[in-house]
Parts: sequence; structure tokens; C-alpha cells
Amino acid sequence: MSGLRGTLWEGVSLWRVRAAPDPDSPPRPIALPVAWTEEEAAALAALVPGAGPVLLPRLAEAWIAPLAERGRKLGILADAAEAGAFAEALRALLLARRGAPGATLWRQEAKAPARFVLNLPAFLDAEGGFDAPGYAAAVALGIRALDIWSGAKAPRLALGFADLAGLLAGLGLAYDSAEARAVGAAIAALTRGAAEAESGRLADRLGAREPVCLLAPAPPGETPVPGLAAAARAALDAAAGSFGLRHLGLVVLTPPDAVERLLGAESGGLAPASGPTRLTSDGQGWVTEVPTRAALRCGRAAERLLAPVPDSAWLAMAQAVAPYLHATPPLPLAESAPSRPAAPLPARPEPISGRPGGGVWRVTVGGHRVVLRTTEDAAGRPMEVSIALTKEGAAYRSLMDAMMQAVSIGLAAGVDLASFVDAYAYTRFGPAGAVEGDPAIRQATSVLDWAFRKLAREYLGRTDLADPLEEDCAPDSIGRPADQAPLLPLDLPEAPAPRARRKQLRLVG
Repeated sequence: MSGLRGTLWEGVSLWRVRAAPDPDSPPRPIALPVAWTEEEAAALAALVPGAGPVLLPRLAEAWIAPLAERGRKLGILADAAEAGAFAEALRALLLARRGAPGATLWRQEAKAPARFVLNLPAFLDAEGGFDAPGYAAAVALGIRALDIWSGAKAPRLALGFADLAGLLAGLGLAYDSAEARAVGAAIAALTRGAAEAESGRLADRLGAREPVCLLAPAPPGETPVPGLAAAARAALDAAAGSFGLRHLGLVVLTPPDAVERLLGAESGGLAPASGPTRLTSDGQGWVTEVPTRAALRCGRAAERLLAPVPDSAWLAMAQAVAPYLHATPPLPLAESAPSRPAAPLPARPEPISGRPGGGVWRVTVGGHRVVLRTTEDAAGRPMEVSIALTKEGAAYRSLMDAMMQAVSIGLAAGVDLASFVDAYAYTRFGPAGAVEGDPAIRQATSVLDWAFRKLAREYLGRTDLADPLEEDCAPDSIGRPADQAPLLPLDLPEAPAPRARRKQLRLVG
């Protein structure tokens, strides 16, 4: 790493881990800062496909150093000193996980459009406020990097932010509130003002191509975050004071990808949080539920601040933010028309399992790890069922997910759980065999067999579903002969021999 001496990388301690972008890909060695986790390592593996080792400093320098040199040649960076400061600022932004360019720059795809994303929760300060000056500087840095990458030729650039929901939770604000929408609008106004002010500075050096356009409506007059409204107004005033702009469009929110994962953002753009917990894989390959980063930041208020919100709250946030963007932000899919009232669910037989919210069971079936998870309604009845597998292929897992979604839709529509138990208990397909981790069920003919017999015991109180015989769980088992119906209702007539068939032929005519 001799080429990294004298830069911020020189004082960064690294650790090694093996990671893959998805469970179906072979892991590869990744070296990254010790404060970063396996999730960031997986994101790095996804950013740069391949099978070889990945060293974060070298990977980042593959685009940082060329950008600095190209910017000096284009005249965007005045001299070697400014180019060096520009490169160090990019390194600092990445190491703080405040911002980074999209996959195009990481993969050096010269002809593909580029993007730059800023991770909003990373700009929370120690006092619970927002680092508006640091954010404005990061916006300007991202615009400069994108303009250099385009060769100072692109009329439109794509800079955006991620994880507004995480920022709001860190500030103690509920997503579906007027205060949160004021903060979202102020963040968007600050982003646009800082971006256009930088475009004006680039126009001073390279020549203006667009006139300055004053924004309407004005940014929020006040927000719950000290100094944020004033910073947004100052940024817009600075942009309005430019003699001209270099770009036609700058601020664009795009769907998230591996870059957001690398920065630690947990939601894309202005999307709301999906909840206070997330699923991840532990060191032994088990799927486990852990608090989100946003939940860890807001502590006991996580359930309230990170609870799922209706799509109407997302749309209201988009309406508050959209006037300051140069393109329509990604929005949720249109809600389907309300369905007809479902029949009331039948009463659940005793005993009732006393798990508020649902249950989670982890076992191995035939040596394959399986996680069964349920979500319950207020009466304790199962409303959603999911099965997570850690060793199967993508096609197998997709089919299992699709079937569990169908089961969940049926339960929500009023179908009795007993109907699903009768349909799926004792189904035969691999993996099958011994069950480890469940003292009540020791053998299963399939993952579905174990799962639905487990649900029958937990929710229906049924103990009449005995374990299958060991030979019934063998890979080539089709069941006991007494259980099999004849393949055809009648015996086929005996086919005549070829010579006999020839004798049956006769010439006519």
C-alpha cells in the first residue's frame, strides 16, 4: 500500500473477512476498516463483481486518484494542491460513510451514467442536531466529482440522499408528522441550494450554460432542527446570487443499491422505515432478527418512530420534498382497490400460545437450517407465515417465499389454518429427515411437513400428527405401498410381438 502513504488511508486499520453479495455466490476475501461490518463487506463484493480479493483503499483509489487528476486537467481543480484537497475530501466522506459515488465509478464504466448519494443519518451530530455546513460541503463535493466524471460535458447530474427515515428517527420525529415533512423539505431545499451554488462556481470557471431560476415555494421558515431552515435559505440565496449555472438538473433521488448498503443507509431516498428490526445472517449461517441502526440510535422510542406507515404518509412526504428536486422521486406502487369484507376468522382452539406479536422457531431438517416465523393478530391468531432457508438455491427459496405469501394471503382472508395443515403436512420432497432443535417433532418428510405440523401444535393444539417413519423420509421414498393408489385404473392389454404384428398385416387392392 505504498501508493497510499501521505493520505487518510495511512492511518486506517483494516480487518479481513470473507463475504459474498448474495448467498448463492462464493465468498471472496475483503479487507475494510475495522469499524465496518460484514454487511459493508457484502456491499463491496456486490459493487465490484468478480472472484478475487478486494481491498477497500485500493478499490476506492481506483476512482479517487483519476478523478483528481482529470479535474486538474479539465480546469475544474485549479492546481495540484486543490486536486490533493479534493481527493482527501472524497476519502474522508467515504470513511465517515457520509457519501460515495454509485457503482459506475467503482466499476470504471466510462459510458454509463453516474450518481452520487449522501447518507443522511451520518450527518447527525453528537448533540442530536444536523451538521448542515458539513452536508452542504458534501453536496458541493459530489457535484464536483460527477462533473469531472462526465468530462464537464453533462447538462444533467444525479446527486441524491438516502435514509431520510433514519435521519428523522434520529431526530426523534415520527415520519408521518408535519414536523418531519418540514425537515424533509428543508433537507431537499438545502441539497438543491448547495448543488446549484456549486454549479454556479463551476460556471464561473468553465462558462454558464443555464440561467439562474428562483425557486417557488420558499423553503420552510422553521423546523424542529436548530439552524436547518436558515441553512437551507442561505444555500438557496447563494445559488440565486450566481451569474449563471453550468447544469440544467442536479438533484435526483434514485432507487437504492449496493452503494446505500456500503454507507449503512437502511432506506432509499425519502422512503419510510420498514420497522425497528431487520433480518440478517449470523456467523453460523442462521437467519436472525436484529435492531436496525435507526432503532439503536433512538432507543426506547424505536417502536413508535420506526413503525410502518401507510403509503399516504410517503406520498405526503414526496409532495413536501418534490418542489426542490429536478425529477420525480421514486414512490410506492398504487394501492389496490379494497377487497370485499372477509368472513370472520373461526375461534382458535386451546391451548393458546402466549407470544405477543408472533413466534420464531429455528431447526435443521435433514441438515439444512430452517427458520419459521409467524406474525399474529391482536387475538393471537397467525396472520403471516414465512420460512427462511440458508443453504438452498435461489429458485428453491423463491418458490418457498411465493408459497408462504399465498398462505399468508389465505390466512388474512379467513382461511382456517387447519386447511393448510391438512394440505401440507407429510408432503414429501428434499430436504427431509431428522429434525434437530424441536423436541416435539423428530422426523419430517420435508420442510413444509415440519413447518405445518409445528404450526398445528402451536396454534391448534394438535398432538395427533405423529412423526413419519424413517424410511418415509428417505430421498427416494414415495410412501408405503398401502398408501399408493394404482397408476392406471385398468391393466393394459399385452402388446403383441413384432412377428405377430407382421402376421396381422395383409395386402389389399
